[in-house]
Amino acid sequence: MKKLTLAIIAIVACTFGAYAQKFALIDMEYILNNIPAYEIANEQLNQISQRWQKEVEAKASEAQTLYKNFQNDMVFLTDEQKSKKEAEIVAKEKEATELRYKYFGPEGELNKKRLALIQPIQDEIYNAVKKVSEERGYQCIFDRASSANIIFASPRIDVSNEVLAKLGYSR
Repeated sequence: MKKLTLAIIAIVACTFGAYAQKFALIDMEYILNNIPAYEIANEQLNQISQRWQKEVEAKASEAQTLYKNFQNDMVFLTDEQKSKKEAEIVAKEKEATELRYKYFGPEGELNKKRLALIQPIQDEIYNAVKKVSEERGYQCIFDRASSANIIFASPRIDVSNEVLAKLGYSR
């Protein structure tokens, strides 16, 4: 009897505890697409990326040209000249690979530039979400855009427009 009463009390407490929690959703893609600074930062990143990609492709093209010339001239070259040309081609290919890694690697220039341009915007969004959460008493706010597990959510719990309002972009 004592265990049954204790179990019922635990179930009732859990039920009331679950009703007391408030959840909300945001759509980070929607928020980011409505922030002009984000669009400008993305455009800058695209331009930089394209410029660096052309530079890397030019280096790779130089290596390819050297290799084609080497293949055409190979019959006329001595063994010493062949090894010298091969070393030159390998050095040019290595240079292109290093340049690609410098710009596009995990700790490359593009990643650093992305952090410098996008991180402040993401921090602003985080602070706005935190303010909305504190003001409205939400225990948890989920990002609908990055969660594949949310199959359906009522539009009433989407606070994306409130976050945009906190950021100064009214919708």
